[in-house]
Amino acid sequence: MAKLDNDKLNQVVADSRRAREQGDKGYREKALKMYPHICGRCCREFDRTNLQELTVHHRDHDHDNNPADGSNWELLCIYCHDNEHQRQLEAHQGNTGTGGTKGDAATFSPFAGLKSKLK
Repeated sequence: MAKLDNDKLNQVVADSRRAREQGDKGYREKALKMYPHICGRCCREFDRTNLQELTVHHRDHDHDNNPADGSNWELLCIYCHDNEHQRQLEAHQGNTGTGGTKGDAATFSPFAGLKSKLK
């Protein structure tokens, strides 16, 4: 019975992955038809030889939000796309990159008390 349950679970997972991949291909194909093959951040141009390096970025970061008019998509090169997601991750962690002490700022001071130790 456990073997049967495991096989069924594996099938469900495989079906889910396949459906997700098909959905990704669907909105990618639509976005590539709607928008010029240019990165929305760095303005790098793409042609058929390097088009695989151009990704569809969801502006609201919700991969299930795929309106037919493409209003939640923008085309970004893989480098700008990675940078955008890193900035989003840091913003959620409270690290704004402005030199402030918000979030996970370092609090350890390795030289604290050094003057007294040198005496």
